[in-house]
Amino acid sequence: MRLSSLPLALAGLLLSAAPALAHFGMVIPSADVVTDKSKAKVELAVSFSHPMEGNGMDMAKPKAFGVMDGEHKTDLLPTLTAAKIMDHAAWTGEYTFKKPGVGTFYLAPEPYFEPAEDKFIEHLTKVVVPAFGEEEGWDAPVGLAAEIVPLTRPFGNYVGNVFTGKVLVDGKPAAGVTVEVEFYNKDKAYEAPNEYMTAQVVKTDAAGVFNVAVPFAGWWGFAALTDAPETMQKDGAAKKIERGAVLWTKFVEPKRKKK
Repeated sequence: MRLSSLPLALAGLLLSAAPALAHFGMVIPSADVVTDKSKAKVELAVSFSHPMEGNGMDMAKPKAFGVMDGEHKTDLLPTLTAAKIMDHAAWTGEYTFKKPGVGTFYLAPEPYFEPAEDKFIEHLTKVVVPAFGEEEGWDAPVGLAAEIVPLTRPFGNYVGNVFTGKVLVDGKPAAGVTVEVEFYNKDKAYEAPNEYMTAQVVKTDAAGVFNVAVPFAGWWGFAALTDAPETMQKDGAAKKIERGAVLWTKFVEPKRKKK
């Protein structure tokens, strides 16, 4: 190797050795629970990003976006309008709760090609919002090709509670799946001590189940990463598709009574 090539080679080695930045599909509602009928409209921010670093990526208009209430699904794709989130192309939508119920919002995006990983990324994303005291149905699967079904109620959780979820791929429990866990650092109030701390990592057990306890309040995302059985063409070549099952949920601090 020529000496002039040595710095480039070392840089490439260091980059390949460093932990990859975690991608996350994101559906973040303006309210994690709805209790006031005068504030029944929920705004939904739909994006694709590295949430801890606050770095966005451009998102094309999704293939599907909707909400499931009981056995009923409502198409919310027509509500989406173009927006900028983390300085990149994203979307916002809305939904108004008209009766008590649990709304499971779900997103199926157009796959995003990531040159650094030489593959497409498709994150099927969910968030669950209860309204007016109802909570039945929070554990119902939507029927996505890959999804996390919560075994812990995915709302009304304090920081420090253990969250448990089950990863389903084509409706079946997925064992040994890597689940990345990351905080939405919207206000950039936190800084990871090193690159390994940006995303936490756990794996599912033989039943497809994982457990996580988060350290501080806010929105946390869980992304279970699998490979889709199909490929997509890019520049005449077949590329793999990372199919992520993503679930977002908010953890809160208890309120102290004023003396």
